[in-house]
Amino acid sequence: MGKFQVENDLFLAQFDSKTDVDDIHSIAAVATILADPRFSEVRYHAVAGAYGKQGGLYVPANELFEVSFDENWSDAHTNYDQALSEITNLVVNTLEKEGDVWIADAGQSDFSAAIVRNVKTKLPQFNIKKRIHVVQHSEWNENNTTPEDLAYVNENADYHKIPDGNEIGNGKPGFKESDPVEWRIHITNPNLESIWEMALQIAENYNGKEHRYYNPAIGSGGMDFSDVAETCWIFGFNNLEDIGEFFEEFASPND
Repeated sequence: MGKFQVENDLFLAQFDSKTDVDDIHSIAAVATILADPRFSEVRYHAVAGAYGKQGGLYVPANELFEVSFDENWSDAHTNYDQALSEITNLVVNTLEKEGDVWIADAGQSDFSAAIVRNVKTKLPQFNIKKRIHVVQHSEWNENNTTPEDLAYVNENADYHKIPDGNEIGNGKPGFKESDPVEWRIHITNPNLESIWEMALQIAENYNGKEHRYYNPAIGSGGMDFSDVAETCWIFGFNNLEDIGEFFEEFASPND
């Protein structure tokens, strides 16, 4: 499935949620992808609070992580050490079973750097640079990663900077639109409908509040899950152009 080997690989979806609410939409979008029957055998884990050195307040959304990923997520915002330990164990287990690890950094790469450091200590005999793949789409996220951590993942992991998911027509999906999106005409899964309703409400509640970043696309009633361009790149759906094509691909029934 794209670059991902379903039999052995692990997919990590890591969200900073600080301070832009676009990650809240991105959580729902990744959940939509994983709910597709084609992804039924994909091993995955999500991380909340994988942020870098930026200021501003975090956007709490634990209930959204629970309905989106069940027990397959860790809370690095509340308990960083426990989350890092959980993810390190998952990665080590995957590598020992001849799988690769694919990280979609829907945020900064500080947490990814911590994972790689831990794994290199535990598995010094492994060629981590060929086995852990870190995917980033945003220059802003790179600029707000602690410089030492960004340099570390570039040097010690298989780091990929893809075109920005906020833009349409630059060679990969663009998942940010200011106009309202008729997502309900595509969603037929009641659980996904509940996930999207929750995500849209949380994003509305926190957008620009208490000096958090104000996302103008979401503020005008649109959607922004630009970080999900990374997930599409990993799984071979780089041909999707925009949000409309995203919902047609993943939310509509597959014949």
